[in-house]
Amino acid sequence: MRVVITGGAGFIGAHSCQALLEAGHAVTAVDDLSHGKREAVPRGADLLVMDVRSPELAAELLRLRPDAVVHLAAQMDVRRSVADPMHDASVNVLGTVNVLAAARRAGAQRFVFASSGGAVYGEQDVFPAPEEHARRPASPYGVSKLCGEEYAELARREGLRTMSLRYANVYGPGQDPLGEAGVVAIFLHRMLQGGDPVINGDGGQTRDFVYVEEVARANLLALTSEARGALNVGTGVETSVNELARILANAAGYRKPVAHGPAAPGEQRRSSVDPRAARAQLGWEPRVALGEGLRRTADWFRSR
Repeated sequence: MRVVITGGAGFIGAHSCQALLEAGHAVTAVDDLSHGKREAVPRGADLLVMDVRSPELAAELLRLRPDAVVHLAAQMDVRRSVADPMHDASVNVLGTVNVLAAARRAGAQRFVFASSGGAVYGEQDVFPAPEEHARRPASPYGVSKLCGEEYAELARREGLRTMSLRYANVYGPGQDPLGEAGVVAIFLHRMLQGGDPVINGDGGQTRDFVYVEEVARANLLALTSEARGALNVGTGVETSVNELARILANAAGYRKPVAHGPAAPGEQRRSSVDPRAARAQLGWEPRVALGEGLRRTADWFRSR
């Protein structure tokens, strides 16, 4: 099938493009290159440089006539969403509405929306969180992702086969250690470049870390699945930042004690998502253990 991937030049997007190409699909990445990189788009995929909020997007998708759209493009920085909620909503809400409308006009049959488990659930009552867990986002970013899910569900009721995937904390090769980076990329960059990583607070905060190729595989499976609603994409395992730093230090050959700094204001204490529904409905489950994934990621950063 022909698939459009918004944010296709980004971290998760580039891996998703590759997974779809290897499965035999024709792929067009749509990216404004504000964070994504042209060189990240794999050979064999086309690149359309465009903001997902552009009024010209509908005409471009009408020209491409995709069978499916995977909507990954987003403002992903929680801190920026707090500082500038208007920009966050502009990209994540209005951008999603624009992509949905363009997909429907172009006759797409499937629409997969990238959401966020940790940001949508907020502080959890149970661990790992199932999809039925209360949704009480603690940031404008989380609100915008939940809003995107609701727009996708509305489009489903109006005839477009949509679903949302609630990613856990995604890490792996290709992640930018600057800007909107995750903790794995930040720590590895500093450890391998002679800098010193700093843990916010006591390091006891936990996250559910899922390898990026696993997420790309979930996106691929979602294209041909009849699943609807929202599904978690994570491991269900909590790993503390202290433990993460220890594993990364071993992988990077970093021998110094990792320093601690002030706690980040409003940082979520614990987060993990239950992947059992994705196993039942998509046939997806995580295969790459954290230690192996971090080793591969460290090797990639070292090679750069």
